[in-house]
Amino acid sequence: MIRGSIPRPPVPSQPTDPAQGLEPLTVRVSTAVKLTGISRSRLYELIQSGDLETRKVGRSTLIPFPALKRLVGAARKE
Repeated sequence: MIRGSIPRPPVPSQPTDPAQGLEPLTVRVSTAVKLTGISRSRLYELIQSGDLETRKVGRSTLIPFPALKRLVGAARKE
């Protein structure tokens, strides 16, 4: 640290947890499994069938958080 400089607060490396009040724009499949309780293989089936929207960024499969909420909301109504 340079003498006389003000230390900066650490930058979080993970997206904000939805439980903290702010929703992420997208989540990875592994996070979607934890949030919904739906198995990884079932999520990939929903993605393959077109029932769950995704975005590919490089090798990562990202699920828009609103799409995940719609999926869970639709499941509750059935």
